[in-house]
Amino acid sequence: MYSTIFYIIIWLYVFEFVLSKTLSYLNTMNWSNELPQELAWIYDAQKYSESMNYEKAKHIFGTISWLVSFFTMLLVLLFGGFWYLYDFVSWFTTSEILRPIYFFWIIVFMQTLLSLPFSYYFTFVIEEKFGFNKSTKKLFFLDTIKSLLLSMIFGLLILSLITWIYLKTGNNFWLYSWAVITFFSVFMMMFYSSIIVPLFNKQTPLQDWELRTSIEKFATWVWFKLDNIYVIDWSKRSSKANAYFSWFWPKKRIVLYDTLISDLTTDELVWVLAHEIWHYKKKHTIQMLAFSVIQTGIMFYIFWLALKIPEISYAMWSNKASFALWLVAFWILYTPISIVFWLLWNILSRKNEYEADEYAGKNFNPIELKNALIKLSRNNLSNLRPHPAYEFFNYSHPTVLKRLSALDKINK
Repeated sequence: MYSTIFYIIIWLYVFEFVLSKTLSYLNTMNWSNELPQELAWIYDAQKYSESMNYEKAKHIFGTISWLVSFFTMLLVLLFGGFWYLYDFVSWFTTSEILRPIYFFWIIVFMQTLLSLPFSYYFTFVIEEKFGFNKSTKKLFFLDTIKSLLLSMIFGLLILSLITWIYLKTGNNFWLYSWAVITFFSVFMMMFYSSIIVPLFNKQTPLQDWELRTSIEKFATWVWFKLDNIYVIDWSKRSSKANAYFSWFWPKKRIVLYDTLISDLTTDELVWVLAHEIWHYKKKHTIQMLAFSVIQTGIMFYIFWLALKIPEISYAMWSNKASFALWLVAFWILYTPISIVFWLLWNILSRKNEYEADEYAGKNFNPIELKNALIKLSRNNLSNLRPHPAYEFFNYSHPTVLKRLSALDKINK
């Protein structure tokens, strides 16, 4: 039976790769050498050509990096690489808790080494070529080291807890593991901005008093208690712009990228606040968190059922059941279900974005929303005409053209 499971694992891995590359190829079919009529009011011919060149550069780069990653993983699966690694780790410790930790630490470290040249090339060649990169080599490597350490530290805490729960709780494993991941997700949602972000960026209170006054005035008008507005120094890494909203019970903060402030007018920036406020008022953040929690619960329940089938672990070339190898095999076997959840997540997210735009348009000037979306799209060289299938699978936000069309209907 384990040989059948092994072949299923291989075919599922290949299926996921083929699906991804097929969607990517379909997306290229919507590219055009000439400026499409529906984009003429957003892009001029030169800017559109630049955006297409950016898409093509990303597509070629993504294809090469995906191929390297795909064939590396495929060779590891076909030749029992995970089993040999686990056997190697077993020489250093007999602890049932430490072995999975060492095992996954090595995997994360090797993945980082494999992806590092591609990440470096993307940042300092592609992003540099199109004027987006502002990072230095020193900052790039510091970010890589920090990210690796954070992955290992948080991975250590979560994996050791889950492994201990598996060894100690039996039939209640999936419930306790679900509770651990849920707690961690809520914790990160509440404290990410105050704990993780400062490790990479400085967040300072907004000093532009005209902008601050406009934002606070709007927040008061819509009965929204805003505790502070911060600016993050994103310009030291990239010229791309963004903003996000974070909260911890009564404490709410808006974080604006400094690049966003330089790109948009005061009225356009107030739209960003209006959009984010509606996400909060409609409890979109809680809604998406609840979706994630339910998804995690289902995943752990199915994993608990999979733990009753030792052949799943044997499919990784193991001659005895191993929690770590069980987890690797299950992660691939879970692919069809994870794709379904991914699609549902994107559908729900796009619906929420439409709702937030509608609220901001009705309570503020929809013209300012449109101007902000157009500026951000143009400055980021966004692809405004993705293939429908690619959009359906990969876009968590509606396309800018669809958002603009929805805003046009507000006052009609």
